[in-house]
Amino acid sequence: MNESVSKLELTRPNQAVIVAGGRGTRMLPYTETRPKTMIEFHGKPFLEYVLEMLREQGFNRFLMLLGYLPEVIQNHFGDGSHWGVEIKYSISEAETLTSRRIQLARHLIDPCFLLMYSDNYWPMRMDRMWSKFVAAEVPAMIAVYSNKDKFSRDSVVVGEDGYIKVFDRSRKTPGLSGVEIGYAILSSEVLDLLPEQEMLVEEALYTLLAQQHRLAAYVTDHRYYGVGSLECLPITDTFFVRHPTVILDRDGVINKRPPRSEYVRNWSEFEWLPGAKEALQLFERAGFRIILASNQAGVARGAMSQADLNDIHMRLRAEVSEIGGRIDAIYHCPHDWDAGCECRKPLPGMLFQAQRDFHLDLSRTFFIGDDERDGQAADAGGCPFIRVAEDKSLLDCTRELLGNRTAESTLESTFATRGKEPCQNAF
Repeated sequence: MNESVSKLELTRPNQAVIVAGGRGTRMLPYTETRPKTMIEFHGKPFLEYVLEMLREQGFNRFLMLLGYLPEVIQNHFGDGSHWGVEIKYSISEAETLTSRRIQLARHLIDPCFLLMYSDNYWPMRMDRMWSKFVAAEVPAMIAVYSNKDKFSRDSVVVGEDGYIKVFDRSRKTPGLSGVEIGYAILSSEVLDLLPEQEMLVEEALYTLLAQQHRLAAYVTDHRYYGVGSLECLPITDTFFVRHPTVILDRDGVINKRPPRSEYVRNWSEFEWLPGAKEALQLFERAGFRIILASNQAGVARGAMSQADLNDIHMRLRAEVSEIGGRIDAIYHCPHDWDAGCECRKPLPGMLFQAQRDFHLDLSRTFFIGDDERDGQAADAGGCPFIRVAEDKSLLDCTRELLGNRTAESTLESTFATRGKEPCQNAF
């Protein structure tokens, strides 16, 4: 491990360098009077969501590399004091490519920093990223969306060792699997590799670093959202609605858990836990979606059929509806314990499926479960976790969550008051 990388362990970055300079011609007519990153969703420009997320992750110093209509961004964010952060700007021509933008601002860039494009939002987990970056002992690491759902076009090959084997922005290399999403932790030493001619920074750096086995990957199954194309806008808008949602385990949370290695095989064996119905009513009244995520290996093990399980869930939803509640979705893993699937908890596959189906931000979506596997799945998915126990029912957890949410919403609303006319939505 070279000396410059080893020193990074003590200097987790708090500076984010945000590239936001292009004309955004694919986003016309929205970009006639503003950069694409200032397209508004529910009263706030896209870039403000990004800045707030980064602030939550410990970044308090921002360097924005601007080009097209820089005054729109500068007038909105100023010096950053309204958000409790420091913002500096480096401005070049709109046509300037990103490698040149970075070279012009290099004197303002820290020895280790987060580099990102302004047109993608991904709920990053900086603590996890930083730990992996330090452990990788390389000067650069990029976030990669696994793209199992073929949400976008693949641009990388990630090796089994966790390093990028191929970076191909042209997307022509056979066997690509995964998408680079514009979030990178870099040691400033790699900026020495930038060529004199202007290039896109990812082509200038990542392709070469991958060839040198000096580019690590942080792979995520959490979908990202952006303003890179007109087609992106509807789902980005849905994502930023931030519809309150809770994910619940089933057995041991809403109904009595059967003995180990046994299963609720039919509706006659389903027994509501005390307070569970009331909890579901409270969530419904508070405007929450309710999603269940449950291991049901009894299907694979022959204790019940898929039709039996479907009948239980149909009756469950009907009974919840009768009391004025609603279950929006039920995900289950029918596989055996050692089947090697991605959906059985403690793996987070069901959580990520719910994320994609409902455009959830899992970092804001509580998961309530009753055992260690639920907690491990929540941690792997990035969900806050509340555990049901003998002395803490689902109803107790629900009251705790709704009470805390009310207090937090009041604080956020107070902080977000801007003293000016509200912005209009992009569409």
